Amino acid sequence: MSSPTLKQSPLREHTRIHGLGIFRPDVIVTNDDVCQWIDSSDEWIRQRTGIATRHRANRDTSVIDMAEAAAIAALRDANIEASQLGAVLVSTVTHPYATPSAAAQLADRLGATPAPAYDISAACAGYCYGIAQADAMVHAGTAEYVLVVGVEKLSDFIDNADRTISFLLGDGAGAVVVGPSDSPGIGPSVWGSDGSKHEAIRMTHSLLEIRDLSLAGTAPATAESESSLWPTMRQDGPTVFRWAVWEMAKVAQQALDAAGISADDLVAFVPHQANIRIIDEMVKQLSLPGHVAVARDIVDAGNTSAASIPLAMHRLLQENPSLKGGLALQIGFGAGLVFGAQVVVLP
Repeated sequence: MSSPTLKQSPLREHTRIHGLGIFRPDVIVTNDDVCQWIDSSDEWIRQRTGIATRHRANRDTSVIDMAEAAAIAALRDANIEASQLGAVLVSTVTHPYATPSAAAQLADRLGATPAPAYDISAACAGYCYGIAQADAMVHAGTAEYVLVVGVEKLSDFIDNADRTISFLLGDGAGAVVVGPSDSPGIGPSVWGSDGSKHEAIRMTHSLLEIRDLSLAGTAPATAESESSLWPTMRQDGPTVFRWAVWEMAKVAQQALDAAGISADDLVAFVPHQANIRIIDEMVKQLSLPGHVAVARDIVDAGNTSAASIPLAMHRLLQENPSLKGGLALQIGFGAGLVFGAQVVVLP
């Protein structure tokens, strides 16, 4: 007796980004504000990082609130209803709950139920990881349209007195809708990780360490000392800088090669907004021609981790509408250490 033949989802040859939306918090923190907490200056911060200001959300604005605002804008831009979404992916490391996911709650708010929804914990590469997965889902026919959101409220995990990373960080959200296309709109993803360098960007404490201190009766007793035990971000700056400058330019070139194009074919370069010096060095190593617009959203927004690429892409398109429909190289890299890159057609 022959076995029955299973049906498969209908495959789709091409995908693209159909719409883009963002959310920037209203609170703007200047370098002079930051220098109230660390011994530095506006000049030093600008020279070392390129940052002049960063946006931070108020206490009552959650990761899901920001994600919802960006998602609604992306759906509107794509002319897609939430009910048409086949999956909702939220890239974030600052949703303060291990479970339930931010994605499941976001899908409910949007009216995307019963679309599958899950969070992606890939830090500054999270958005590119989301694009890779959305692209695969649409290709495989498991979803027609996929919402990808990069969102961070890093201000919840900042020690203002820390000089390694906290003064770099901002809040925000960016979202895109990925769906089928008549022509190629998302190139092959080049992504990976190097966990041997996991301590280069890290949290000061794990929740288990805090629990063990409490059980041992040695947890801080005062509100001020308890706040010092709250997990905050730290970074080994030189290690991250060297890795980003020397290794990520190679990944970016691999993404160009995988897409079958050269730097001359690009209209834009949208790297993770980690540091202006890293961005400028990558431009040099890739030998990007002068006509390629380079996203430098970091100047006004700071480092927003998973949200930085869609935020930077949105600003670039606002300032240069003629770039729409052109090819852009995007690359994210950060804590893990993790990385991901693709060439995409700008929406």
